[in-house]
Amino acid sequence: MDRRPGWSVRLKLTLSYAGFLMVAGALLLAAIGWFLLEQRWLQTNESGRWQQGPGVAFVRGFAPLAAAVMVFLLVFGLLGGWILAGRMLAPLTRITDAARMATHGSLSHRIRMPGATDEFRELADAFDAMLARLEAHVAEQRRFAANASHELRTPLAISKSLLDVARADPSRDIGELIDRLSTVNTRAIDLAEALLLMSRAEQRTFTPEYVDLSLMAEEASETLLPLAEKRGVALETSGEITPTTGSPALLGQLVVNLVHNAITHNLPKGGAVWITTTTRPGTAVLTVENTGEWLSPELVATLTEPFQRGTERVHGDHAGVGLGLAIVERIVQVHDGTLTLTPRAEGGLHIRVQLPGVPPRPAK
Repeated sequence: MDRRPGWSVRLKLTLSYAGFLMVAGALLLAAIGWFLLEQRWLQTNESGRWQQGPGVAFVRGFAPLAAAVMVFLLVFGLLGGWILAGRMLAPLTRITDAARMATHGSLSHRIRMPGATDEFRELADAFDAMLARLEAHVAEQRRFAANASHELRTPLAISKSLLDVARADPSRDIGELIDRLSTVNTRAIDLAEALLLMSRAEQRTFTPEYVDLSLMAEEASETLLPLAEKRGVALETSGEITPTTGSPALLGQLVVNLVHNAITHNLPKGGAVWITTTTRPGTAVLTVENTGEWLSPELVATLTEPFQRGTERVHGDHAGVGLGLAIVERIVQVHDGTLTLTPRAEGGLHIRVQLPGVPPRPAK
């Protein structure tokens, strides 16, 4: 934005300081002069003699001294104000320099303002915290873009290899080629849809609506029951009415992702998934717990990062694209909730989602 040039803040503070000092000095000198002038009049009246021009005599004696004092106050005010304003605005200069560095792409710089807490230091600390979050966000976006590019490149490379093989061997079974291409294409579509869902979640473009997490847990269980039966996993859903507000589509996807992840990453046989919804004062809680392989706390801490999986990749019909828990985390964040992942001592994972609760709707 183009702006017309103006006075610096330091100059304005200097002039303000000097101006107030001049006004205070003028009032003080005026009060002293008025007092001395009154004394001259009283002395003249008490002597019984009329002395011509007591005011003129006062002006001749006091005015030069007052003028000298005012000049001194002006010089002292300008010099002292310039020095004091510079010292007061020095922290602001450091903040400005850090902001300029950030605009040129240097997000690793920190102000780290020393000294006791005041307004400038609170501003500097807030700016440092903002830079830290921005740096982490940019690094995460770059890592996500690199991973997404790699994941999208994989099905395209597989498709190209299949087509090259078919071109080199015209006698190859076309039906088998079409089935494999269909599988690869479906995976690429699933990945693209997951990326779009993450983008939609981060935009917060939805209008909050009343949502009952217990109903969504039941719907997710019914939807994924065939997958659970195919893998030999028992599904158990329990709980009470758990109302919250948010996007029904996003919260529904959150529950489906959690249940799907719990079914997919489970024991080969005899696994189980427990889905529970409860309410706390001002909080709606959804927990999804499953059996499975033992997971270390270090590994669990990375599961919400995009394209991270707790176990080896399984390129099956329901393998997923490595964005399930990453999408869950984004949805929880845009709904002002918290997501907690804890490894179970017996193996598997315990996931807890806490969202802002609301009173249940009255029965009609």
